[in-house]
Amino acid sequence: MTHEYVIIGAGPAGLQLSAQFQRDGRDHVVLEAGASAGTFFQTYPRHRQLISINKIHTGSADPEFNLRADWNSLLTDDPAKLFGRYSSRYFPAADDLVRYLADFSRGLPVRYHTRVTKIARRDDVFVLNDEIEARRVVVATGVSQLYVPADIPGIELCERYDTFDTDPASFTNQRVLIIGKGNSGFETADALVEHAAVIHVAGPHSVRLAWQTHYVGHLRAVNNNFLDTYQLKSQNAVLDGTIEEITARSEGGFRIRFRYARTVEATREIEYDRIIACTGFRFDASIFDPSCRPTLVINDRFPAQTSAYESANVPGLYFAGTLTQQRDFKRSTSGFIHGFRYGVRALSRILDQRHHDTPWPARPLDATPEAITDAIIARINVTSALWQQFAVLADVVRLSAPAYLEEVPVAYLKEGGLGDGPVLAVTLEYGPDHDQVDPFDITVPRIAENDATAAHDASYLHPVVRLHRDGRVPAEHHLAENLENHWNLPAVHHQPLAQFVKAVLADHV
Repeated sequence: MTHEYVIIGAGPAGLQLSAQFQRDGRDHVVLEAGASAGTFFQTYPRHRQLISINKIHTGSADPEFNLRADWNSLLTDDPAKLFGRYSSRYFPAADDLVRYLADFSRGLPVRYHTRVTKIARRDDVFVLNDEIEARRVVVATGVSQLYVPADIPGIELCERYDTFDTDPASFTNQRVLIIGKGNSGFETADALVEHAAVIHVAGPHSVRLAWQTHYVGHLRAVNNNFLDTYQLKSQNAVLDGTIEEITARSEGGFRIRFRYARTVEATREIEYDRIIACTGFRFDASIFDPSCRPTLVINDRFPAQTSAYESANVPGLYFAGTLTQQRDFKRSTSGFIHGFRYGVRALSRILDQRHHDTPWPARPLDATPEAITDAIIARINVTSALWQQFAVLADVVRLSAPAYLEEVPVAYLKEGGLGDGPVLAVTLEYGPDHDQVDPFDITVPRIAENDATAAHDASYLHPVVRLHRDGRVPAEHHLAENLENHWNLPAVHHQPLAQFVKAVLADHV
């Protein structure tokens, strides 16, 4: 039997896609190496606290709006399948997510204890493990391998984030170096503060803080207590620069040669008892036969993908979940459940278009500026998809035979994924230089809230409506920033947008 689809991996992305396929009656099977769903989260994060928020109390009963503050739930019409039933903690325990995913997987066609070790292609069919056939394969395995930089001589001597002993007591009174300035590095440093004598966290670039960049993969406040111990002189430090060599000392421990990014002292030798590599993760491409091996990018950490989440060089091979962050690497949220759950839904709709003669879901609109404006305003006030996948997903208003289409990847739209004809694309976006200033610095000039005349200069998240026609963007409109993110003031938000839509309809339709 040749399946229509095989999904590899029963993590959150694989389960999300399987639930979509099951609802739509698509023939598919999910292959999972582990004994249960979500096995990645049985190990990670190593210190067992998630950094994905779980805000139960929002003051709203709107389920779409509430997903803005629920970063762990998969998309479902069943309120019993929301993560909030499993934990009320703002930062939940990883084990709660494991329980949630196990329950979500019930009833889905998942084959456990089925590790995929080989994927080959024969004509137009993928063959997995020399026995399972599929017309199309969706890889949802995540970045399952530790990324170890090849340019640090001696890196193999280090302990690794994925395997080191997390018992803080084992580091008592030791000098510790942590390589990597991401959340895994600082999560580890914070866990060791009460026991280690000295902790240094090193990397080639300055620490980037999520509250400034708005990229949730940068250092989160929940993991940045270590910065206090550095700036308040508690024997710890953050080092900016590169490790040029790691060597073992004959008497035990290690010596590194470190080149500072900014100091008079260009290089220095520093000794440590322990070194832990917290250098991120990468995609494991070893399972692919040369007949269908995907091209890799970003230091070979991710598969290259088209705007349809398809391999750039292997037709029929698709990707779902955190692997799709290759499309918006360190710019939006495709690397996280609260972002890629919408990307998975978009992928299912793309596959429907391509292979099942099913158009993108659309609801009709009256061809008037008022009706189109009302639809846009109502949606942007509650949408979670555009809120989470800022600048990546767009709601689309088709202007010929007016209709409203939700959650279309912007790149897919630009490349003609919805066909020809003028459309309005509605996104939520930050200003282009939003990450260049301290957002808490009150001396920095800011656009006044609800200032419609300067909306195009806004830095904070705000709606942008663009006309797309013939591969161009001949018209663009920004809605003013609003502290409550509620764009319904008639004179500030509604009327300027209605005037823009009216001009578009007059000039381009």
